[in-house]
Amino acid sequence: MPSSSGPSIDTITEGGRVTQVGEGQEADESAPPVMTFGAPTAGEILAERYELVEHINNDSAGRLVWRGVDVILRRPVAVVLRYPGGDSATEMLQAAVAASRVIHPNLVGVYDAIDEAERAYVVREWVDGQSLRDLATEGPLDPARATAIGNAVASALAAVHATGMVHGNVHPGTVMISDEGRVVLADARTDGADSQENDIRAVGGILYFALTGYWPHAEAPLHGATAGHGRAAIPDAVRDASGGIAAPRQVRAGVPAYLDDLTMDLLDAEIAPPSSDVLAAELARLDVPAEEEHYLDNSGPLRFTADTEDEPSPLAAAGGRKVAVGIAGLLAVALVGLLIGISALGDNDKDPQNNAGAAPTSSAPAGEATPAAATARKLAVKDVRIIDPDSRQRNELGDADKIIDGDEDKGWETDTYKDRPNFGNLKKGMGVWLDLGEPHNVKSVQAVLSATNASAQLLAGTVNPPSTSNGDKQVVANYKTAIGQPFEDHDGTTMTFNGFDADRKYQYLLFWITELPPAEGGFKLGVQEITVQGS
Repeated sequence: MPSSSGPSIDTITEGGRVTQVGEGQEADESAPPVMTFGAPTAGEILAERYELVEHINNDSAGRLVWRGVDVILRRPVAVVLRYPGGDSATEMLQAAVAASRVIHPNLVGVYDAIDEAERAYVVREWVDGQSLRDLATEGPLDPARATAIGNAVASALAAVHATGMVHGNVHPGTVMISDEGRVVLADARTDGADSQENDIRAVGGILYFALTGYWPHAEAPLHGATAGHGRAAIPDAVRDASGGIAAPRQVRAGVPAYLDDLTMDLLDAEIAPPSSDVLAAELARLDVPAEEEHYLDNSGPLRFTADTEDEPSPLAAAGGRKVAVGIAGLLAVALVGLLIGISALGDNDKDPQNNAGAAPTSSAPAGEATPAAATARKLAVKDVRIIDPDSRQRNELGDADKIIDGDEDKGWETDTYKDRPNFGNLKKGMGVWLDLGEPHNVKSVQAVLSATNASAQLLAGTVNPPSTSNGDKQVVANYKTAIGQPFEDHDGTTMTFNGFDADRKYQYLLFWITELPPAEGGFKLGVQEITVQGS
C-alpha cells in the first residue's frame, strides 16, 4: 500500500516475481558500495510517519536496513533504503507493492513503498527473532520442530505461488523465527532465473538443514544461497566421492524414516515435486506431537516420482524411496509415474490426526476400487453467529446472517478500536462461527473482507454451546485445530483457505480474527461474505 507521501507505484512488471528487500542480512563482498550522500540519521522521520531508530546493517544489494517506528500506528517497522530513487529504484518499489498484496501469517508483511527521488525506501514488518541459519548454530533441530518450520515455509510459498509469483530465495538465512515462535519467510528476489519448482525443492533444503545443520545445495545452489560466502555462509552437506549427499538419517540419529524420505524426494532432481499447496498440506499432516510420531512410520509421507512410459506408478511403501545416486549402502527403489497425493497406508482407525470436529471417511473394502471423490460444491451454512468471548457488553453480535446471504455489499463489522490493531489490546480476538448442519468434506473456505491487512485463521471444533459469554469461551477453548492453508487472492481482500485433508469431515468452523486493519479513527474490519466449498 504505497504512501501518499511519495509518488505511488501501482504497476507490477516483475515477471511474476515478488521482492521483499533485506531482513538485516549482512552484505557480502560483491555488494555494491552504498552512497552516503543525504544518508539518514537516527531520529529522522520519513514521510512524516516512519521514525528511524537504529541502523542495523546493509543488505547484500547495498541497501541500508534500519529499525524504525511507525509513529501513527505505534508499531516497530523495518525500513530498507536505496540511493538514489527514481528509475534506479523502480524495480524495488514495484516489487514491494506486489509483495504487499500477498497476505499470509508466514510471510513478512510489506506496509509501504515510497520514492523521494534522491532516495527510495520500503517499509515492512519488523521481526524480533533470528534466522534459521543462526538458530541452527546451536545444533540440528528435533524432527517435530523441523517439520513445523518446513510446513510454515511451504504454506508461505503456497500463498506466493497462488498469485503466479515466485519467491526465488528460500534458504536458512531468509527463514525467520520470531521470539514467540512464529516462522516467516522474507527477502524474496527478482533477479536470476527462478521457478516455483526451485522454491519447492528449496523446502527440501530447509528440512535438510534443520535436521542436519548442513545445506545440500552448495554445488548447485539456489539463487542467493551460495554456501560459504556472504549472507548464506552455510556448511556444505556431507557427500560421497561422486557428490551425492548423505541422507539426514545417515548424518544424525533419530530422524524418522518418513521425514527422511520426504526430504530426499524433494532434493532429487529426477523426481517431479508436488505443488506447494499439496506439500504444505502434507507437512501439516506430518506436524504431529512428538509422542504420536511413531504412527507416521506406518503411513509414510507424500510420494511423488519421475514419469516414465514403461510402467504404471505404484505407491511406494514407507522407507522405500528412490535415494540420491552414489550414497553407499542404501537401496535404490525404482519409482515410476507421476503421483501427487497423500499416502493413506495403514489402519485408518489408528490415525492419530483426527482433527477436532472431523470424522474419517470409510475406506473401500479390500479388492474394491476406491470411489472417485465427489465434485466440490457450495455447502449450505445452517447457522452463523459472532463469537466474542472477551466482551461484557456483547454489542457487536448483530448482522451475522449477512455474512452468508450471498451479497458481498452487505456484511458484519466490528466496532472501531483505538491505538492497536489487536482490538485495542482489549480482546484476544473475535470470530465468525459456522454450522454446516452435518459433517462434510471441505475443499475450500473463502472470506471476503472489507479491507486488507487483517490477520485471521480457520479453526475447527466439536462443541456448539449457547451464544453467551461463557458459551463463546467454550468455543475458543475447544476450537484449537487450525485447518486449511490460507493464501490471498489478487485483490487483497479475499482470504482463501484450502489444502484440506480429503479424509476429514467438518461440521463446525470458526473464522477467528486476531488483528484489524487501519480505518478512520482506529482499527476496524468488515466480513462481507464467507462461502464453503466441499462435498
